[in-house]
Amino acid sequence: MANSMKIKKGDLVQVITGKDRGKQGKVIQAIPATNKVLVEGVNRVKKHTKPGPGTQGGIITVEAPVHVSNVQLVVEKDGKKVVTRVGYRFDDEGNKIRVAKRTGEDI
Repeated sequence: MANSMKIKKGDLVQVITGKDRGKQGKVIQAIPATNKVLVEGVNRVKKHTKPGPGTQGGIITVEAPVHVSNVQLVVEKDGKKVVTRVGYRFDDEGNKIRVAKRTGEDI
């Protein structure tokens, strides 16, 4: 069973290793079962598709999943984008809140 991931759908992340290192993009989909995320514009691969009813066949370019350990969350601090790790804290009502480790701000 996979752990819960600290990166969620809609987060802005930066790739920290691999062929797309340094690229930033929004998380399209989080896949906790395999600890992977789908990031917009990152890890693009060519996929050969068969024509079907209502779809045209050919070679299309799609994003492939990236392991969550290869991306870091990007937050904005004083107008600059900063990569950070994610921590958690609990508020007064006992709700779990994600916190940017580098800036100390709530996400």
